[in-house]
Amino acid sequence: MRNLKLVIAYDGTNFRGWQRQPHGPTVQGTLESALAKMTGHELQVHGSGRTDAGAHAAAQVANFKTECPFPAPNLLRALNNLLPGSIRVREVAEVADSFHARHSARAKTYRYRILQAPVALPFISPFVYHYPYPLDRKRMAEAARWVEGEHDFTSFAAAKDLSDSDRENFPGSAVRRIYSSRFLWRPKLQMLVYEIRGSGFLHHMVRNLVGTLIEVGRGKLQPRDMLRIFEAQDRSQAGPTAPASGLFLVNVEY
Repeated sequence: MRNLKLVIAYDGTNFRGWQRQPHGPTVQGTLESALAKMTGHELQVHGSGRTDAGAHAAAQVANFKTECPFPAPNLLRALNNLLPGSIRVREVAEVADSFHARHSARAKTYRYRILQAPVALPFISPFVYHYPYPLDRKRMAEAARWVEGEHDFTSFAAAKDLSDSDRENFPGSAVRRIYSSRFLWRPKLQMLVYEIRGSGFLHHMVRNLVGTLIEVGRGKLQPRDMLRIFEAQDRSQAGPTAPASGLFLVNVEY
């Protein structure tokens, strides 16, 4: 039995996220269908983590086990011939049997792109959050630094993911360590990019952080309010969820 690692890029616009679902297309489901055609048997693809409906990836990592004897370069070509253009396999490599795309991951990096230009052209609008209004980038950068370190991210989790019983029965389940949290300004593109690298991420966590940081940029919150929001452990204290279109998984480290 071989264990094969994939590095995948995808445009998530028309997918209901990474994770297989009974209704609607997903990236995982589409990959598994293509692999079933190639290998002649059904198999399960394990991703490094789920991405939201409408979110994208430049370097999602996945693995699957198979007895298929095709060399990795042949698998790469065959998969890309079977997959839609919105999913591209960038690499295929044989790895140790113990490798698991999710369990072996040590850190992930996400980027969120906020377009501040007056007009979002049609070939970029599916891949940004178009926000053509004033933002105080200095205040946002200061607030972003409060995200670094180890925190309980209950206030930034999807509300349905962390019920009162979860917090009671699994204390610390929302704790994550963030290694870096920063904003990058791309003046030629009029693009504000939020980049965050951490040990792991909760569902909607990055989008909820971005929505809150935008509230800081608008002057609705102060940078130090991030600390208060962490301590509250209450989703209602943080800002709105930013749209999925601006979110990219850009790196997974092992």
